[in-house]
Amino acid sequence: MKYVRLLRVNLFRKKIRTLLTIGSFAVAMFLFGLLIIIRLAFNQGVAVAGADRLIVTNRMSLIQPLPLSYDSRLSAISGVKQVTHVSWFGGVYQDEHNFFPQFVIDVDTWRQVYGEYQISPGEWKAFVGDKQGVMVGRALADRFGWKVGDRIPIRGTIYPGTWEFNLRGIYDGSRDTADTSQFWIHYDYINESQSARFARNYVGWYVVKVASPDDSIHLAKTIDATFANSPWETKTDTEKAFAAGFAKQIGNIELLILSVGGVVFFTLLLVTGNTMAISVRERTGELAVLRAIGYSPRFVLLFVMAESIVIALVGGALGLMLAKGMTMGGDPTHGLLPMFYLPPQQMAFGLVLALVVGVLAGVLPAFSASRLKVVDALRRI
Repeated sequence: MKYVRLLRVNLFRKKIRTLLTIGSFAVAMFLFGLLIIIRLAFNQGVAVAGADRLIVTNRMSLIQPLPLSYDSRLSAISGVKQVTHVSWFGGVYQDEHNFFPQFVIDVDTWRQVYGEYQISPGEWKAFVGDKQGVMVGRALADRFGWKVGDRIPIRGTIYPGTWEFNLRGIYDGSRDTADTSQFWIHYDYINESQSARFARNYVGWYVVKVASPDDSIHLAKTIDATFANSPWETKTDTEKAFAAGFAKQIGNIELLILSVGGVVFFTLLLVTGNTMAISVRERTGELAVLRAIGYSPRFVLLFVMAESIVIALVGGALGLMLAKGMTMGGDPTHGLLPMFYLPPQQMAFGLVLALVVGVLAGVLPAFSASRLKVVDALRRI
């Protein structure tokens, strides 16, 4: 205990500098946490992609549709376990800032392909039985304060007019990284509407669940060969490859954010490390006194290192907790990055990083102090 007290006294001998150094570490690790959150959000689709799912899109572009008749032809291909289709609705709720993904889905096959969502059987039955019904994610419902039974108006941008939907259920994710910001709409309701007659019997893309993930690449080639030289040629990728390609479309933004944030982060760490090193060097004479009264060079080395490590860990933990606290309030980007989450393992990595910086900042002055001769060190006082 006497060493703990001695460590505390030394740390708070110059309270302002110690607090500022801890604060610098906290700011650096807070920024580290935000960078991790942003990186995970941009790559969310890649992380949660199913190994047994293929995405079939129009060869020309994702925004070009595919015929509804492809559903039966895809299902007939050997190795295909289940097929569902998805279309982008692209409506506006209240104003343009309220962005969230709105998917027009085939309710008969959706759950067989996407089994990772947790849905109440009663709510799903009510959703299937109401063509005007919608199913929304928990995060989206919490964001707007929606509850089951609400009437939700959406102004169509692709499909003209104002659409009225009945909220029939709220789904949850089986893991923290699941996207619970989606809005699911009946395909039949949209397809049968006069407002959507220009796109009748067409879909945005198909999702194919394969019997064996090992056959995914071969099956993707088979699907594209099946529709080769047709008016609606296809491009088939694994869901992971599709998500990675989609993320690259906004990759420059991610690169810019991470680059600028990374430079600021490491600059803060270098400044903080330099401050800690100066603080240690200023007390070289005092450390020499410890040597003079019988403490070993090893003790002096470990004592100095302990000060540096404590400052690093306290500041690092504070910054990471602040970053974690930001994620508790939901998505601050209003739908741009729906998965706003800092995993525990990344927080642990941040603490390890803070520990490494604390060690590097203290090791050189600590080693120097432990090697100084007592007479030479006392001469500096």
